[in-house]
Amino acid sequence: MNDNYPEIKKSLRLAERASGLIPALTQTLAKGPTQWVDGVAPKYLVKGKGARVWDADGNEFIDYNMGIGPIVLGYGFEHVNEAIKRQLEDGITFSLMHPLEVKVSEKISSMIPNAESVRFSKTGCDVTTAAIRLARAYTKRNKVLCCGYHGWHDWYISVTDRSAGIPETTKELTHTFNYNDIDSFVNSLDADTACVIMEPAIFEKPENDFLNRVLEETHKNGSLLIFDEMWTGFRFAPGGAQEYFNVVPDLAVYSKAVANGMPLSVLTGKEEIMRLLEKEVFFFTTFGGETLSLAAALATMEIISNENIIPRLFEKGKILKDAYNEIAQSLGMDYTKCTGYDVRTIVTFNPEAANPLEMKSLVQQEMIKRGILWGGFHNMCYSHTAEELIHTIKAYEEVLPILKRAVDENNILKYLRGKPVEPVFRKTTNFKEAVK
Repeated sequence: MNDNYPEIKKSLRLAERASGLIPALTQTLAKGPTQWVDGVAPKYLVKGKGARVWDADGNEFIDYNMGIGPIVLGYGFEHVNEAIKRQLEDGITFSLMHPLEVKVSEKISSMIPNAESVRFSKTGCDVTTAAIRLARAYTKRNKVLCCGYHGWHDWYISVTDRSAGIPETTKELTHTFNYNDIDSFVNSLDADTACVIMEPAIFEKPENDFLNRVLEETHKNGSLLIFDEMWTGFRFAPGGAQEYFNVVPDLAVYSKAVANGMPLSVLTGKEEIMRLLEKEVFFFTTFGGETLSLAAALATMEIISNENIIPRLFEKGKILKDAYNEIAQSLGMDYTKCTGYDVRTIVTFNPEAANPLEMKSLVQQEMIKRGILWGGFHNMCYSHTAEELIHTIKAYEEVLPILKRAVDENNILKYLRGKPVEPVFRKTTNFKEAVK
């Protein structure tokens, strides 16, 4: 592990080569340079094993980003790797359908409550957009209400400040509502609302039976409910948030953890609705039946179904969350805390104390120095060991006093050795009360 700030010369040279060639230098914003302290954090990773990663310069880190979510079992997990290798011997993509399409669909149907029918694709955006199109076709309506993050496609990203290139007519069809605010939700429903798409949980817990009430009001309005389970799927429970909260939506979408890092996304739903995909709604892709990802998904779901995986994720995450909060409280740092579901927690900073992005950047910088790739989250995987958790807690014991000193001095920038991280979006709200 690192004893000092890592040397990142190879990372920097690669970034120079990418400048102007790759817009924003990255394919995934959360992995890109704006989300890491520029000049301190590594920029390129070349290897992962268990819960650890190695960068282009050979520095080793404990990872709590886990590929921005997909790595639920661990990097290079043997059971999944072996499934991929076996399938690779037979081929990747074929000229007709492959039996894995049936086997994986059957497995998903046995795990996820609403999965009467299943369709595969490659990215989360693919299936969220397919679900929106399907809902519009089924209800013969146009408008979408959303709560959470749902990808880069026009219908959703139009509600953010990164909406250049999207027609105004498209922007007018999507609006947002606030989690746990049932009154604003009901007030935003109207006769042209085709569907409600939401992350059933992010970090905040539903209050006053919120999810069931959303389902009830959505159906009362003649609309469909879609759960975006990119984060909750195969992490909260084998059947995802549907099982965890016992709320079954009309449609649901998955990616990330379903294949432990291989590219696969899934649309599930009630057969009556999904039947429209046979003729009326077109959603077919060349690589939807790509077999390496399907083999990885089947192996991943088998492990999740048969082993004590998900309770272990919660247990490990709780250890880190509780430890962080205990350390912060012992130092009188009431401006930072770790919240969320134990399987995926977030460290937050109160802007009344100091600039939150600067506080996050300082913690990130010092955690990286101590061999931890830290982006403000604890995305837990099965391979995180007790020793790695202990190392992380020890790092927090060293890092939080540094943050406290910087905040007390009202001069966080003095402690930063690089450029602070930047926000992803500057606005993500487009609430509009319906005209009844």
